[in-house]
Amino acid sequence: MKWEDSIKGFEEYLRLEKGLSQNSINAYINDINKLSEFLRNTFKGITPNKVKLQHLKDFLEMLNKKGVSPRTQARTISGIKSFFKFLLIEEKINSDPTSLLESPKIGRKLPDVLSTEQINSMIDAIDNDKPEGQRNKAILEILYSCGLRVSELVSVKVSNLFFDEGYIKVEGKAGKERLIPISIKAADEITKYIEEYRSKLKIGRGSEDILFLNRRGHSLSRVMIFTIIKSLAEKVGLDKKISPHTFRHSFATHLIEGGADLRVVQEMLGHESILTTEIYTHLDRDYLKDAINKFHPRS
Repeated sequence: MKWEDSIKGFEEYLRLEKGLSQNSINAYINDINKLSEFLRNTFKGITPNKVKLQHLKDFLEMLNKKGVSPRTQARTISGIKSFFKFLLIEEKINSDPTSLLESPKIGRKLPDVLSTEQINSMIDAIDNDKPEGQRNKAILEILYSCGLRVSELVSVKVSNLFFDEGYIKVEGKAGKERLIPISIKAADEITKYIEEYRSKLKIGRGSEDILFLNRRGHSLSRVMIFTIIKSLAEKVGLDKKISPHTFRHSFATHLIEGGADLRVVQEMLGHESILTTEIYTHLDRDYLKDAINKFHPRS
């Protein structure tokens, strides 16, 4: 059994059967490639069906010595487990060497959150004199209004805007679609962007229905969204590490602080598990104190 064939089969399994996005697939394959390179260099001639638990522990020890963070190690282990589960399903191996492989214990990292004032300051810092100014304003408004992932943002379609009904439709992980309410403010900024910027572009082939475009009329890249947000954060002097996901965190946290039901937030974020959404219940102490004083029978 060759590593190349096994990894290729695993990639097809992730794409066709698991329905993962290309970014997720790339992350899985990158981890398995690192594993195969280490094993082939350390244990000459070893093939996937010959891998034992100790081999995997040696690989993790190598990562640890290199200073790879526990969080990254845990993600790598998850990919390795998926790989050998695939080989087991395909009957390429008789037993799973990862069954006793333990992930490092990691604390639950609370996401950075922006205040409404900080979000407004970033939006106000956008230079409207530049042609792309209105586009960037619409991007920040929809990120905060709808809590989109960056991958969802860059693939939003014009045909999936239903402003009269107050919704947009997005395609999330594994191709799952969901309807998300959109604020009047965000809808207005997007409409302005379409009229003032997008309608004047020469749109490239294949991007006719993509909402957010670059100057050449093609879909914006994920990197470009990160660059826009990082530049604005620096412009207003924010000392936090800001990314598109920060707006998603802020969206969810502000909803919960405002009293939104956790299940509703789960639905809008597109989380499969409520446990993933629960991280946004890291509310400030004053909010928790007010909630206890208001609702607890002994208050």
